[in-house]
Amino acid sequence: MIRPTICVTLSGCSVEEMLADAARATAVGADLCEVRLDKLWVTEKKPDPVEINPVSTNGRRSRPAYVPPEYIPKSLDSVDLAASLAAFKGGIDLPVVMTCRPERQGGFFPGSEEQRILVLQAAIESGVSWVDLEIDIDKKTRAGLTSSTNGKTKIISSAHIDREPESANDIVQEIEDMEGSGEIIKLCYTSSGRNSALKLFEAAWNLRESEINTAIMGIGSGGDWNRIHAPLLSQNLVYSTMESGSHLSSQGRINASDLLIAWEMLEYC
Repeated sequence: MIRPTICVTLSGCSVEEMLADAARATAVGADLCEVRLDKLWVTEKKPDPVEINPVSTNGRRSRPAYVPPEYIPKSLDSVDLAASLAAFKGGIDLPVVMTCRPERQGGFFPGSEEQRILVLQAAIESGVSWVDLEIDIDKKTRAGLTSSTNGKTKIISSAHIDREPESANDIVQEIEDMEGSGEIIKLCYTSSGRNSALKLFEAAWNLRESEINTAIMGIGSGGDWNRIHAPLLSQNLVYSTMESGSHLSSQGRINASDLLIAWEMLEYC
């Protein structure tokens, strides 16, 4: 089996935090880093952990329940985009994917679509290795962004679908409809457990001999199945994180070090 490319989505909402996470990703053996530019326009507020049933029936204290952070929007002029792009270019050793996710696909960018496109254009002009372009971008606008890469910046064509997959065949059809829109096709669904996870797994299995380079995954319970078994499924790209904690599994995410350990234990690599 060929080892898929491991992409670590960098944590943090500032250039400094993302650069520090990139250094950790490099150290564990990641192949690629994803910079979520849209998160530069929010401030992360981490709440105090909340305990559920602090003392159980056997007298032992339970683990604090995970409480997700709150992201507070900032003004558009609070970010010096040119300086940020320069810092990422000079401070990250790995190849980088630049992403600026809109709110309609689960992102944080607070401005208009026109303003977001300018951010993506600036990312491409910075000479970044990869850029993530959502498939639902206006066709003419997307064609302009694609043309501006001049073949130097590769494209991850993405779709984040805020529902569970109806069937494996529907997932495969969605992938095939996106064929040719990027070097890698990224498709992410909501996953709520075994039923969704099996559909995602089956779709990836059915596409394992396809010439389409894919990254198929879920967000939520069971969403990490395709990540863990990516080598078996011939997935080309797997997203991971340097975060750790039991909450990752319920979110469908996985720590990069844990992912490599899992692949070794399963004798995938």
